Amino acid sequence: MKNLKKIVLVLVVALGLGMFAMSCSNDDNEGETIVPIQGKYNLSKQGIVGPDGSEQLTDAPANQSGCPGDYLELKLSNSAVVGDYSGASCALVETTGTYVRSHNDLTLVIGGVTTTSDIMNLTNKELKLKDKTTGIITVYTR
Repeated sequence: MKNLKKIVLVLVVALGLGMFAMSCSNDDNEGETIVPIQGKYNLSKQGIVGPDGSEQLTDAPANQSGCPGDYLELKLSNSAVVGDYSGASCALVETTGTYVRSHNDLTLVIGGVTTTSDIMNLTNKELKLKDKTTGIITVYTR
């Protein structure tokens, strides 16, 4: 009877440890970031991946000198706003659209034009996108 209690105890402990190990093994997010994507991002840099695999980024040419930086705002309602400052008076033109995030893909429909990008990096301070069609990397900061 004493041996049977030991065997049952060992089986219960082994089963408990096995369930614990299995429940934790699928907690990863498969590379997907858990930072919310909603927010206002200032256009910072653009570039490409060079032949050697390194990123070649420069200050975003779309930002007009002397004006505030252009921006992308992604709202909780899945609406998107692109702000573009241009001209001598730095006039702001806002174009609205929508966005959809699916895992690490971001699809934007702005002014009737659809683009899909890989989300390369998303933190509380940065959103880095790589256009799936052109390969252009765009970096936004908060």
